[in-house]
Amino acid sequence: MIDDPAAAGVSLDPVRARLLAVLAEPGSATTLAAQVGLSRQKVNYHLRALERHGLVELVEERRKGNVTERIVRATAASYVISPAALASVAPDPGRAPDQLSARWLLALAARLVREVGELLTRSAKARQRLATFAVDGEIRFASAADRAAFAEELGASVNHLVAKYHDEKAAGGRPHRLIVALHPSLTRAADEPAPDPAQGPTAPTEE
Repeated sequence: MIDDPAAAGVSLDPVRARLLAVLAEPGSATTLAAQVGLSRQKVNYHLRALERHGLVELVEERRKGNVTERIVRATAASYVISPAALASVAPDPGRAPDQLSARWLLALAARLVREVGELLTRSAKARQRLATFAVDGEIRFASAADRAAFAEELGASVNHLVAKYHDEKAAGGRPHRLIVALHPSLTRAADEPAPDPAQGPTAPTEE
């Protein structure tokens, strides 16, 4: 989880994002240069920037004659930029809550990323497993009326479960965050390639 604005900026550079992907396995500037098509000097420059922000770490140093080869790797298998990296402009779910607002849904999702990212960091330091649960699925509605009826029934079911299991006075109880979301699936034309994360975002269409 990247929550430092400077580190976020470094990771979003297309060349550095590609290096991070390659560095899932340890490598040196020399081996990386051949993989990404850059000079060793340019690769070294980018690696130093990534290392300064904790995105790359030194694995070992190998002596070859008068040259010391540094072997590095990415500090994680994957990265997510936390909304905390843009704290001053991050969406606030406490502002104008509206169950039918896409912007409010986005604010909730941003809070989810931020909070779960922080919990993952804490659990890793404590060497404890983080207890979470998620459901991901897709449903095709025959009509807008069916979608509205589904949302109403889903809301009632969730409220029933919350009322059944919520215990405000439970000794030793721990609060949990619950988010239920419904939004249109993204669709792409059959000949449209999936976006390359290293090349920046594209403009998807909605179903």
